[in-house]
Amino acid sequence: MTPSTPATAPAPPANRATSSDVARVSRARRRERSRAIVVTAGLAVAVTAVLLAALAVGDFRIGIPDLLARLVGQQVGELQPRIDYVLFDLRLPRAVTGLLVGVAFGLAGSLFQRLLRNPLASPDVLGISAGASAAAVLAIVAFGASGFAVSAGAFTGAVAASALIYALAWQRGISGYRLVLIGIGVNAALLSAVSFLMTRADMTDAQQALLWRTGSLYDSSWDEVAALLGCLVVLVPTALLLARALPRLQLGDDSARGLGLPVERTRLALLLVATGLIGVGTAAAGPVAFVAFLSGPIASRLLGGARPGTVPAALVGALVTLSSDFVAQHLFGDQQFPVGVVTGAVGAPYLLWLLAKSNRAGRGE
Repeated sequence: MTPSTPATAPAPPANRATSSDVARVSRARRRERSRAIVVTAGLAVAVTAVLLAALAVGDFRIGIPDLLARLVGQQVGELQPRIDYVLFDLRLPRAVTGLLVGVAFGLAGSLFQRLLRNPLASPDVLGISAGASAAAVLAIVAFGASGFAVSAGAFTGAVAASALIYALAWQRGISGYRLVLIGIGVNAALLSAVSFLMTRADMTDAQQALLWRTGSLYDSSWDEVAALLGCLVVLVPTALLLARALPRLQLGDDSARGLGLPVERTRLALLLVATGLIGVGTAAAGPVAFVAFLSGPIASRLLGGARPGTVPAALVGALVTLSSDFVAQHLFGDQQFPVGVVTGAVGAPYLLWLLAKSNRAGRGE
């Protein structure tokens, strides 16, 4: 008889995750979720603080107790008529417009960058904001438009520029790199058209067009707030719902199709929603530079390089817009600047740094 050999347990297949691997992944995901909750809450608090500062600070200062009392409808004494005029007629429409515009730009920028997997894939770079500017300037210079007509022209221009870029970039599908290159070309062409229109305009129209192009919250009103809020009530939930498909899209088209995702239909829907967000934000405040470009990367860094979140990006957009408008109003004494001047001063160096970093790494991302 031959001695029996002891039985040995079969080794687990090399491609099968062990329980310890699953536990590590689970812990990592819990940490990511916890950090995302903390970051989102912190951004919400920061946005609230800047919003209250924008409402309280000015030539006529409103104390925080009086401010909070009037916001909830309580009486504050003999200064109430003046407080009501400054708060509800002047400051609150401007602050709420800045908040909503920042949310729209921040969310749209994050969608573009994640969808195309490229940090340069921002409406400022792709030509969508330039399309809105060209249409609005054309409405001002050629037709003497103002108010709602300019806003409608800006929205139409953003949608038309997006459709043109998508059509030119289509080649049995969409490549993010090709779309960015075509967008840069369309952006340059549209900005040249805007410059031509500005040179042909009379002084009054040119000044109005220049102020609008810079991006400003000067003329914010409750009518604009109502229109903007009505659009965002539809666009923001739709964007957040569609954004759930982004992790699968970022795996590549073949992998996403293998997971049952209708790739082209989902990508087109995301592009349409992001374009709509840019269009309504630009219609309300003009093409405020670099808010969409900065919001996603800032949110990603706050999240520790984890998978970027759309809600933190939207809150960063609101924070950047409100903070920049506050600085533009109060940093230089009596001299006030449009909000786009401050965001441009912050965003342009970051764009140059990103381009230099990409060139050193030998990547065209």
